Amino acid sequence: MDRRRFLSRGLGLATLGLASGSALANADTFQRFHAALPRHPRLYVFADTVGAQSGTATIEGRLPRDLEGSFFRNGPGRFELGGERYHHWFDGDGFAQRWQIIDGKVRHLGRFVETQKYVDETAAGQFLYNAFGTAVDRRPVKNNETMNAANTNLLPFHGKLYALWEGGSATEVDPENLSTIGVKTWREDLKAMPFSAHPKVDPAGGMWNFGALPGGGRLALYRLDAQGTVQQAGVVELPQLAMVHDFAVSAAHLVFLIAPYDLLDDPALSFADRHQWAGSGDRARPLRVVVIAKESLQIRRIYEIAPRSVFHFGNAWDDGDTTHLDVVLHQGDSLGGFGALMRGEQAPHVPGHSATIQLALNHVSGNVREAQLFGDSEFPRVMPQVVGQRHRRLAVVGTASGTREQVLNTVSVIDTDSGKADSYRFGKDWLLEEHVLVPRRSARSESDGYLVGVAQDTRRGQTVLTVFDAARVSAGPLALARLAYRAPHCFHGNFLSA
Repeated sequence: MDRRRFLSRGLGLATLGLASGSALANADTFQRFHAALPRHPRLYVFADTVGAQSGTATIEGRLPRDLEGSFFRNGPGRFELGGERYHHWFDGDGFAQRWQIIDGKVRHLGRFVETQKYVDETAAGQFLYNAFGTAVDRRPVKNNETMNAANTNLLPFHGKLYALWEGGSATEVDPENLSTIGVKTWREDLKAMPFSAHPKVDPAGGMWNFGALPGGGRLALYRLDAQGTVQQAGVVELPQLAMVHDFAVSAAHLVFLIAPYDLLDDPALSFADRHQWAGSGDRARPLRVVVIAKESLQIRRIYEIAPRSVFHFGNAWDDGDTTHLDVVLHQGDSLGGFGALMRGEQAPHVPGHSATIQLALNHVSGNVREAQLFGDSEFPRVMPQVVGQRHRRLAVVGTASGTREQVLNTVSVIDTDSGKADSYRFGKDWLLEEHVLVPRRSARSESDGYLVGVAQDTRRGQTVLTVFDAARVSAGPLALARLAYRAPHCFHGNFLSA
């Protein structure tokens, strides 16, 4: 792979937020958020975090004896510095967390990932570099790593632990104390290449991942074996490429969905603000479904379906000439609302804005079938042993009917064959993070295990680890492990069994 040619293509690094922009001229976002806090205590979930955290949780209920290991989580933790506040939730510096379940106890540890960005800005006492949704530009950027926030996922792989971000390298952290080890280069010619926050680890231990160059029309593709050695690396040309956050893998294919955004070439705007929805109503550009053959790393087919935006995939599997895919689709542009959240503005719940959809892509006829599996939802996950294979259980978090604000407050496991959902709804003062399925050591089916996640009890200002029986979610949690404090609200993570 020609790394320099990849990174210099089209708008290049500028599209990742590395161009000149207007510095934060005032502290308006900071002031508006803090003025809203007394009126809306739920916003404390998105308040700033200062320093490391550690503590032992109080257990309510009973932890299963055969559930032991570490639940690694990651998300933005620092939003404010020098009296200024980021404009977008995705901008905050990564705060890695470990929930360790051992001997019937749960211990929590949280620590900032000490990226170059975090270290430089801490020393300066102010934001220096452009971020995903905030133009700052107080100090020039050399490459992707300069603004790498390492804030999106925490991945255990081949005995190591990696904090992942959208547009730069993985950052290795110590799995025991979460101290930062440094930037990971998988192969010398891939140095500083984007390595997405949503790699797919197959049941044999190998990994597929990608890196996007929005505005440059290119996707970099990677396959690593179980020891972390790069086995394949290639580039696919995709015109009109904007933000690509996630993808899915089947036995034979990689599947990407390209939302209909135009990317404005305006250096005064942040990367998020450069995304302009292409058209309106029936005139919007279609959502493209791009299917790439694993063997050749070449496009097999591109499908066009109704325009929607997308963040997260569940899983994909092949059945002859058809690839089946579970994905959450959003009506219209889904990027803007997170900026309002940073100003202390809570969006109302709009029923039907999102849905978990199952697509069936026929590579011979070119036909696409759609079936809705679940209503307003996000963060679909399957058991790790079925990644890329036929699956029948899908975990999601969702928004219950009657909820007034756009919050995630239910957790469900969906039977993808029947469409039936086994669900549990938390109270009105709770916000849920992603929940993951964890198999028992001797699991014989996808229902034989646990559903583990994190929830925010905003009334009590506490963060809680949740544990459900994956086959009986509606019965309520088997155990809640409650911290005496609030930990930052995370995006993604993974469970590593002991």
